[in-house]
Amino acid sequence: MNKKHFLAYCGLIFIGLVVSLAIVTAGIEAATILSEGFEAGGKTAYAGGNVTLGTGSWYMNDALTGNSSSDRKTGSYSARVRNTGSVRMNFNVSSAGTFSVKHAKYGSDGTSTWELWKSTNNGSSWTKVGSTVTTSSTSLKTASFTVNSGSAIRFELRKVSGGSNRINFDTVSITNYSASTPTPTPTATPTPTPTPPPSSNVHLTMGNPSNAATNVNTPLNYLMEKSTYALSYNNDDRRPNWVSWHLASSWLGSAPRQDDFRADTTLPSGWYQVKGSDYSGSGYDRGHMCPSGDRTATVSDNSSTFLMTNMIPQAPDNNQVTWASLETYCRTLAGQGNELYIISGGWGTNGYIGNGNVALPNYTWKVIIVLPNGSNDVSRVTTSTRTIAVLMPNQNDISSDWRTFRTSIDDIESLTGYDFLSNVPTSIQSVIESSVDSSFVADWEVTLDQWAIDEIKAEIAYRVTYQRPRK
Repeated sequence: MNKKHFLAYCGLIFIGLVVSLAIVTAGIEAATILSEGFEAGGKTAYAGGNVTLGTGSWYMNDALTGNSSSDRKTGSYSARVRNTGSVRMNFNVSSAGTFSVKHAKYGSDGTSTWELWKSTNNGSSWTKVGSTVTTSSTSLKTASFTVNSGSAIRFELRKVSGGSNRINFDTVSITNYSASTPTPTPTATPTPTPTPPPSSNVHLTMGNPSNAATNVNTPLNYLMEKSTYALSYNNDDRRPNWVSWHLASSWLGSAPRQDDFRADTTLPSGWYQVKGSDYSGSGYDRGHMCPSGDRTATVSDNSSTFLMTNMIPQAPDNNQVTWASLETYCRTLAGQGNELYIISGGWGTNGYIGNGNVALPNYTWKVIIVLPNGSNDVSRVTTSTRTIAVLMPNQNDISSDWRTFRTSIDDIESLTGYDFLSNVPTSIQSVIESSVDSSFVADWEVTLDQWAIDEIKAEIAYRVTYQRPRK
């Protein structure tokens, strides 16, 4: 074979490998298997009845397809629902990874709430998916739910409050679901070895709760990996879905609090970058998810926690009292020879601040796994490993004692649709995620440390400067 033929042969092999890789990659990425924009119209009355839309037959009760100037829509039509009406699929899709839908108030109507329900037995029985959603904006917002069902499934949107106030729904989108298949190792006699974590990022050691990806085509679940924490960002809510970080004594030091709240310029081009001033006058704190006090080894570590992608709007009593006390307790555990994996976020939508840019969560939640210092952390998780989960109303005048808000990880998974500790064997998950932490926590362990006190001082000063009312 001469040199020219050899190079051509190598080129063909390379092209073949690239094509094969593209095919394999396309096979694993979630694909949109249903997209319904109600553009077929056809239902002009609220009375219950079936209507044939672009994707098939739907049943609409106390609902119609509206195309008036007061209907919020992306095209010519959207669904309009009143009272306790519903919009239901009369058919199944083969699987569902995620379900998303745009929603807004009709015209000048008041606020309403609604829920997503699913059926895997052709509509014989139904189960609620995720949490109740509040519709309080006149611009379409996207609500997204993690479903992860590999069986045939159908969905129903149910308006549950607000009386005669109407809601518009548009652009229903469902992606498929398929469990990832490991690539076989071409070894004649494979030797069993421990399964390594799928990510090399220490903050994702225990898993990626929503399978977030660094892909601009997933704006509601966009993965951002920092050196000090990792997060899933929601470009509709303009806040993180969750933030995950590792905490040990090695992250703690004496670096001062930087207070350099700022926009995260690493967001994809064209996305709105939340600024600290978006919270001005709202009555809500710029609530850290990964706390400033958990990153004090260096100035740059501490500064990284002041990016606005690490913030959610928190009621002052939630942030400065109950939440701060739990943050202090986590640092106390880290100082006692433990390392912690912590995931936190907000859930639900209760209006917007910053000229409608930032969604207010109804609840704040946190999931914590506690291990003695060591290595190979996933393999050290057992059915006796301590886990702590809390769910707190995002409001003032709540109990100052975080211990009263303890719940199970399963409960928070049911609320959010996330899969926590997914890298831990399921037999262990089923035990530690179903239990509620009952470990004794002394009063002195929940007394605010200096880092928490500094946080309170900063937020009080910010409120005074901008004359913020309490919410």
